[in-house]
Amino acid sequence: MTSTGLVLHPFRATRFTAREDVGLRLCPPYDVVSPAERAALVERCDSNAARLILPAEQEAALADGDARAGARRLLDMWVAEGVLAVDDEPALYVYEMAADGQVTRGLLGAVELRDPADGVILPHENTMAGPVADRLALMSATEADLEPIFLVYDGGGAASDVVASPQGHAPIASAQTPDGTRHRLWAVTDSSTLAAVAQDLAERRALIADGHHRYATYLQRQAQHGGEPGPWDRGLTLLVDSTAYGPQVHPIHRVVALGFDQAVGKLAGQATVGEPLPVADAELEVQRSAEFAVALAQGDRAVVVRALDADTVASGLAAAHGSALGRLDVTLLHRVLVERIWGLSDDEQTVGYAHSVEEALVAAGDDRTAVLLRATPVADVAAVARAGERMPRKSTLFEPKPASGMVIRRLTDDAPVTR
Repeated sequence: MTSTGLVLHPFRATRFTAREDVGLRLCPPYDVVSPAERAALVERCDSNAARLILPAEQEAALADGDARAGARRLLDMWVAEGVLAVDDEPALYVYEMAADGQVTRGLLGAVELRDPADGVILPHENTMAGPVADRLALMSATEADLEPIFLVYDGGGAASDVVASPQGHAPIASAQTPDGTRHRLWAVTDSSTLAAVAQDLAERRALIADGHHRYATYLQRQAQHGGEPGPWDRGLTLLVDSTAYGPQVHPIHRVVALGFDQAVGKLAGQATVGEPLPVADAELEVQRSAEFAVALAQGDRAVVVRALDADTVASGLAAAHGSALGRLDVTLLHRVLVERIWGLSDDEQTVGYAHSVEEALVAAGDDRTAVLLRATPVADVAAVARAGERMPRKSTLFEPKPASGMVIRRLTDDAPVTR
């Protein structure tokens, strides 16, 4: 590996054909699709990508009860039947997502994997063993990257120029998903253009915006091959210039296994707790805050929590006190509120996640408490990554998310890899 920076390889994409509306075949990433949403997607279109990324009973029936093996068989069947087709030549792909007047564009390719210690592909969140094991089993069974990870970088070079002007011709694929987002794809195959992109990226670094568990899975898959070169040395990636097409960052809220009255009561002498507010007003107050602030909510009641006790903060953060990581609301929530003040274990059973306020309130019910957060600015996320620190798991929600099924990378279609 000669490059000290990013290397994004062309590959032969496997894509849905235009026999019917491609938009009906796409779905959100695996970790934001509920069982009910998956069922609705498949009911709407039996050849929806959800059957590949979240195989279930229907797929298990194809392979003697093994849903993941069934996903591999289904993938092969769809290629054989023409539901999916493999592009004739390797390409980088300009991928555009447009919704509500916002346009995000990036380059889809097979990125060379790098150890986080190299400082080239920077993670900023911790991961959980369960999702990594699940994705590894599916990737191994299908021998495919079914969904891209999402990297952002500071652009302004040849790669950004290619994305800004995708060859001046019609896209090779176009779709609109039920949420109203328009997806378009262009193939970049010109050798001189690809060489210019490679030279531009060779000294650059990127931040993992979305897909920490999938990137960890890429690395585990690579490690399983014991250093033997192969297509497992790369992983499907969307690379976005954050200076031109930067995504929006939203918070991921928490739901803790502690009743609302208990959660508020334990804050006595440990923080400033505001007067009760409607949930919407408390959420707005948190979003407008320039200092630490979270809202505790249950049902239609909420309070805003500010100004944690300085000694408790120092003891809870320990070595992270005063660092880029230690200044984040989400870090203070997990290490100080959850562990020190509430005395809870910071695990998946005790601290749940919700992508919207409504979802958090439903999950809280009558015996848990929703904790509403403000979004972490991209600059703060990048500062944590550059310092080699990790935010608590599920800390950021970057949008828009690439649609699963727009592009699939089958390892068997990759060119031979040599070193």
